[in-house]
Amino acid sequence: MPPRKKLKARILLVEDHPMTRMGLKMLIDGERDMEVCGDVANVGEGLDAALATNPDLVITDVTLPGRSGLELTQDLHASCPDLPVLILSMHPEATYARRALEIGARGYIMKSESGDKVLQAIRCVLEGRIYVSEAIAGYLLEFLSHRSKKKQNGIESLAPREFEVFKLIGEGVSTVMIAKTLNMSPKTVESHRARIKEKLQTKTISELIAHAAGWAARQSMADKSGYATVQ
Repeated sequence: MPPRKKLKARILLVEDHPMTRMGLKMLIDGERDMEVCGDVANVGEGLDAALATNPDLVITDVTLPGRSGLELTQDLHASCPDLPVLILSMHPEATYARRALEIGARGYIMKSESGDKVLQAIRCVLEGRIYVSEAIAGYLLEFLSHRSKKKQNGIESLAPREFEVFKLIGEGVSTVMIAKTLNMSPKTVESHRARIKEKLQTKTISELIAHAAGWAARQSMADKSGYATVQ
């Protein structure tokens, strides 16, 4: 009797850019030990596909139309805690990696990395390990091992969507452009902004903008150095 053929790892892609999705599919399907079992463009489709296809791994971008990949990660972690999520994004690792891991992701890799690195990250997460770049791994291990058990406050208390809005405020993006970028109404942006203001205990919009701008400047320096800053 011939040896039983080893099953391939099944991977679900959640990515709104068709060319990126196609490139990832070709990269993964070209491997003998893995295959793409579905590819979708937003969080709602991602949740439905995860339940329908029962993948071994979900790969998602951060920026998606409507709700973000961080929100998808949270939802999947809550409903399918054993399903690993790898975030593949253009957003700087120093800004997003720790937040992604804290809400349930098992890895974070930049889209600018080579195909070989992406495959390495996929296999790492499939094997039950956490994947981040060497540049940030030391910082994350130190942070996670000494993480306070007290109630979160400040930027750490922001929900994924609030964090996205806060980041764009820090970059000087207007309310109208934030709404366009995140595919929401200006009123919704204002609601998020009000909650952010309350959580960060800033008294005025000007104070919030200054706080966000200062944070963005520190993150920019961290991104260039390859290390995250304590938020």
